Amino acid sequence: MITINPYLIFNGTCEAAFTFYKSVFGGEFPYLGKFKDMPKEENTPELSEEDGNRVMHVCLPIGKMVLMGSDSNSVSGDVAFGSNVSISINVESKEEADRIFNGLSAGGNIHMPMSDMFWGAYYGMFVDKFGINWMVNFDQNEKQ
Repeated sequence: MITINPYLIFNGTCEAAFTFYKSVFGGEFPYLGKFKDMPKEENTPELSEEDGNRVMHVCLPIGKMVLMGSDSNSVSGDVAFGSNVSISINVESKEEADRIFNGLSAGGNIHMPMSDMFWGAYYGMFVDKFGINWMVNFDQNEKQ
């Protein structure tokens, strides 16, 4: 089953925002990772201590959906409020991920093509031809 969840991007205040949201909605963070926790890759610029301590990804289940978020960093640049919300689509197969990614990104601007990621997902992101930010994710670890 396809699920759709909101994804919020902040300029260094993600952890504070999600701690606040957790105080209102309750629950726990199944995951909260910082940029410094990412594996080092070749040709990737070294992050400052400030960037390393920013949130790479956090999720907070709320009812039947999951509120997700991250911070920008000096590599990606600050996010402009108004364009800091994406729609995250989680699918059940690589084929479905490719179909949805290719369909929705047609005529848009691909920021990250679909590829295998270090966290075990097949993932990509783009802005569609109407200016909407999308993320497509197939969690390979859960579906094998």
